[in-house]
Formats: sequence, structure tokens, C-alpha cells
Amino acid sequence: MSDDNQKNWKPATKLVRGGTMRSQFGETSEAIFLTSGYAYDSAEQAAARMRGDEEGYVYSRYGNPTNQMLADRLTLLEGAETCRVTASGMAAISSAIIAPCSAGDRVVAATALFGSCRHICSTILPRYGVETEFVDGGDLQAWTQALSKPTRLVLIESPSNPLLDAVDIAAIADLAHSAGALLVVDNVFATPILQLPLELGADIVVYSATKHMDGQGRVMSGAILGQSNFIEEHIDPWLRHTGPAASPFNSWIVLKGLETLDLRVREASRNAVRIADAIAAHPNVQAVRYPGRADHPDFAIHQKQMSMGGSLIAFSIKGAMPEPTSAGNAPAAFTFLNALRLVDISNNLGDTKSLACHPSTTTHRALSAEEQAEMGLDESWVRLSVGLEDASDLVDDLNQALSAV
Repeated sequence: MSDDNQKNWKPATKLVRGGTMRSQFGETSEAIFLTSGYAYDSAEQAAARMRGDEEGYVYSRYGNPTNQMLADRLTLLEGAETCRVTASGMAAISSAIIAPCSAGDRVVAATALFGSCRHICSTILPRYGVETEFVDGGDLQAWTQALSKPTRLVLIESPSNPLLDAVDIAAIADLAHSAGALLVVDNVFATPILQLPLELGADIVVYSATKHMDGQGRVMSGAILGQSNFIEEHIDPWLRHTGPAASPFNSWIVLKGLETLDLRVREASRNAVRIADAIAAHPNVQAVRYPGRADHPDFAIHQKQMSMGGSLIAFSIKGAMPEPTSAGNAPAAFTFLNALRLVDISNNLGDTKSLACHPSTTTHRALSAEEQAEMGLDESWVRLSVGLEDASDLVDDLNQALSAV
């Protein structure tokens, strides 16, 4: 099947069959090539492959057939020119941020980022002479001012972790490109099922494939997608020489997860609509953030960019207490989490199982109180990743736990 024909497939078909390479045995399920190295017919062939004069695999840190199938499938799904898979989502996003930058460059990032991404921008990049400026993701005037001078790279999440803020990807892409910058979008919350940043003007899209793409809490994996010239010039040398290579077994697991990605994301999103409404109606809830609800402050932008609201909900519980570790006190959010009977307490997301966490003390724990406050986060907030259980059972569990507060 030619690449051109595969590009014309609908997303569900791409997710099941895209990029499949069959060995001489004609297997229907993708093969797992668990090998670190490859044998050559001759010394001359080995030298030619290492020089790049002959196509073929030389070492699984550089490339592997199973990893390539995953990369090709994601390329088709995202509508990108090419893709590289990595050992984890953080391997993907750290590579996408650091590899293109040099001392003297400038990075502008949205304030609302996953804790480790914020750490890279605020702590690691400045060590190597890269200036970083943080901007309120929803403030176009602030973006305009920050991007009024030359910039190498812009980093955003939309919806953001953990409060599901929206960033207008198309508007920021225009501003970034005017400043000479690449726009990198972490699209893990929306998934390529509900949002395609490249179509909105982004240059690079990154994923933690650990989340919805695996979708069943089994393996870690990441992906970087974008233009071939950028990937080949900046990402390939970085991955080859620093070594965040994907495991072929993990790639195979994600390949199998992709076969049901469309079904799982849409069903979890339908569950999330019902659950967000139930949470909002509870008297012990102070605020709810769900991209599909009209009371989300960024509802209009989410509606413009996403086809559904997604599987993540954030909500603030009344009665939160400051400094949960001080004098044995704990926020009301802890009482809620500890009362859950069906939903698991876990900082993962995108699973078939519903998972809840307290971002202030887990995913964003490394950020100072001031940094958390900049993104609107405090100890009253819970992040809920809605799974595939029956929505009625989830509503019952959440209501009884909220009533325990």
C-alpha cells in the first residue's frame, strides 16, 4: 500500500493499519523486533549503512522496525512529515525544547505547564545561556509583547496541565513565526483524535504516548512530530548521541493501543461530560474546569480547536487548608481522594481506569507556591482523568467522596 493511499484513509483506519510492515512470515499483528543490533552481508555494506549511503538499520538506538511502524502510524494520524519515538514523554519534550537551542537563544513559554516542563524552562535552559520568559497563555497582549523580539522557540500546552487552560494555537503560531520562533505544542491532553496542532500552525507536536496512546497503564513512550528538515537537523543528532531510545516492546504495546485510541478517547470524553456536570452540581465543589463546559473561562478557544472536551476534568473543593504537611493538616482535597472507592489515586492519566490526583503535591510539587499561583493552582484543586467505567458508577463514587469532605 502506497504512502499516498494511506494518507487518504480516515483516522480510524490509520490507527489500525497505518505504517504496518510485514515480515516474510506475513503476520497479521505487528512484529516485535527485540534486537539491539543488526548483521550485514559484508563489511562494505556495514560501512555504507553507517555512512548513510545505503538504507537499513544499524543499531536500535538509531532505529528499529517496530519503532518505525509506530512513528509511521503517528505521522499519518497527525498529518506530519515525520515522527521520532522516544523512551518517554519527557524524553520527547525535553529533546524538542533543548536540541534546537544554543547559548544566547531565547525561549517563551506559557505559564501553565507540566511541572517537569516548567523546570526545564526555568532551571535547566538558563544554565546553558538560554533565556526563558513565561507568559500567561491566554493573554494575547502579553504574548505580543514577549514575541516582539527575536525568539528561538515557543512552548505551550493546550489544554494545559492541570487546570485545562486553553491557548489560541493559531494566534500564537502567527506571533511566534513573526519572531522567528518555532512553536512546540504539547498535545497530550487533547490527543490527535480531538485536536491537530499542525493544522493550526504549530511546527512541532509532542506526546507522552504513555497516556492515551497506550491507554492502559502499561508502558512509557513518547513522540516528536513535525517537518522532516527540522527533525533531521536537530532531533536526530540529539537522540542518537544522548540515547533516549524507545523500547521496541513498548512501541509494540503503543501500536496495539492505537488500534482502539479513537474509541477510547471518544467514550471517555462522553463520560467526562456527564461527570463534569455532576461534580459541578455538588455543594462541596467550588469550581469546575472542563473544556466542554460553557462556564470554562477558555470555552470559546477550546470549542474552536477541539472536537470534544476530552477526558480530563479539574475541580476545586471547598474547605482547602494551607500547607498540608504543616502540623499534620491536610487540604479537603486529601479527604476527598482518600474517600474514593472506585477511582484510583494516581498521577497518571489517559487510562481506561479513572484516576485522580492532587496536582499541588504531586505533578506540580516541584514548583514554588508562587509558580503554582501564577497558573491559578492551589491546594483545593483535584485533577480527574476519566476512564471507561460506567459513568453512573463513577458519578456515585465521586458524589460519596465529595460528601465526605
